[in-house]
Amino acid sequence: QVQLVESGGGLVQAGGSLRLSCAASGRIFSFNNMGWYRQAPGEQRELVAAVTTGGSTSYADSVKGRFTISRDNAKNTVYLQMRSLKAEDTAVYLCYADFGARFSRAWGQGTQVTVSS
Repeated sequence: QVQLVESGGGLVQAGGSLRLSCAASGRIFSFNNMGWYRQAPGEQRELVAAVTTGGSTSYADSVKGRFTISRDNAKNTVYLQMRSLKAEDTAVYLCYADFGARFSRAWGQGTQVTVSS
């Protein structure tokens, strides 16, 4: 069984920074793609950022230049450094990790990020 545990969410003022962490565990030797989605009330889930095993990254246009995704393969942990936060970044952030030959996906429980303007 694969588990993802997130941490680092909270309340921050606009212009501030937060760093999210997501640690994956389970009987998996390694994980494939890892990343972060977010979902605001009444909105569709949005892919924020993703990182491959080799470190290649991709970002939603809305966060490019402000967010940085990284991972530590030895710790099976993915991070999301968020800077210059805006009110519209307010959402529940969910991490995911793909694993196995069939690219199964595990999800974290979600962590709330609230940016006050």
